[in-house]
Amino acid sequence: MSGARRPNPSLLRAAGAAAAAAVVLAGCAAPDAEAPVAQERSWDDVLAEAEGKTVALWMYGGDVQGNAYVDDVLAPAAAEAGVTLNRVPIADTGDAVNRILSERQAGVTDGEVDLVWVNGDNFATGRQAGAWLCGWTAVLPNMTGTDPEDPLLTTDFGNPVDGCEAPWHKAQFSLVYDSAKVTDPPTTLAGVLDWAQANPGRFTYPAPPDFTGSAFLREALYSVSGGVENVPLEFSQDSYDELTPALFDRLETLAPALWRGGDTYPQTQQELDQLYADGEVDMTMTYGPATLDDLVADSTFPPTTRVLLLDEGTLGNASFLAIPSTSGSQAGAQVVVDLALSPEQQLAKAQPDTWGQFTVLDLDRIGDARAGFDQLPRSEVVPSYEELSEGADPELSAAWVPPLDDGWRREVAAG
Repeated sequence: MSGARRPNPSLLRAAGAAAAAAVVLAGCAAPDAEAPVAQERSWDDVLAEAEGKTVALWMYGGDVQGNAYVDDVLAPAAAEAGVTLNRVPIADTGDAVNRILSERQAGVTDGEVDLVWVNGDNFATGRQAGAWLCGWTAVLPNMTGTDPEDPLLTTDFGNPVDGCEAPWHKAQFSLVYDSAKVTDPPTTLAGVLDWAQANPGRFTYPAPPDFTGSAFLREALYSVSGGVENVPLEFSQDSYDELTPALFDRLETLAPALWRGGDTYPQTQQELDQLYADGEVDMTMTYGPATLDDLVADSTFPPTTRVLLLDEGTLGNASFLAIPSTSGSQAGAQVVVDLALSPEQQLAKAQPDTWGQFTVLDLDRIGDARAGFDQLPRSEVVPSYEELSEGADPELSAAWVPPLDDGWRREVAAG
């Protein structure tokens, strides 16, 4: 992207889950890796303790739609429940995790972070160091609307959730193309790479460790390895040494056919989206395809934008809300999380012109509230979540992510 081109602000919107008891932190957070476990209290007691509290939600600040949803929809609902919700924008979720770990090491029990939008390796890092309050989610009243057997909600990049975070929304990795330019779209990821090689300059991907770029690496690893069944979900150095040479060889071979000959890569998904919006490439990619409708509606993306369904499926996951063990407003944070799981909030968040995120609720468990979800507008751009998630691939464990990113930098980017 040339230095003279200004990013379209609309693209930032694409950057870019009745119980009888609830819980509070038992004792002070100790500076070790043992996660503090919550103890039971009545939900009425939690509501009473939460009254008048302020909750600082630390979340990625580059998602304009997400920011607006929290500020304009979730925060007012929290205020009605007696809790002030302040959104703290951050450049990377790891910034929140590092702050929590520093506070934990210092023995802080009334820290600056009360709630974090998190998943993947950031959750795993915090879990290993005892950053999260655990054992509290099953007693939230609105958790009854989720499926306790849903693997996307019980594990996070291979790590058991164990009540250390509550689901917020689901996501499905998606390749996106301009059907006016790609008239015979490939149906496998191997076919996508072959198409890119046959159409020089019309494809690229974000440089890892960008979240979307890292996801593309994992998709490519599954593809070149012959399928999900050939890649162990748990990381081992032996598996890495056996499987990644083919991955890096394929991407190194592809590089000269990429945008700008592979000499440079977009650094973020937003930069890739800008290239697609400007017509410099014919494909983009996202872990949040529900936002595409808004980008087409405001003419940021061409009306011929479509999601590319792959025969082998694509990665699926969920993102979560976690309460730090160092928070002094845990009751307030629990109230906010319970609100975020309510059918009303999940439906508002699912509206394409609000945020367009896929709900974590099991629609068979929410009674009459299902009607609102059934009436969500149908899209010509994005298939239904059921279609998108058919044959969904499991996420590799978080331990795979840093080695893959580092290996790509050494073997592909530096090549």
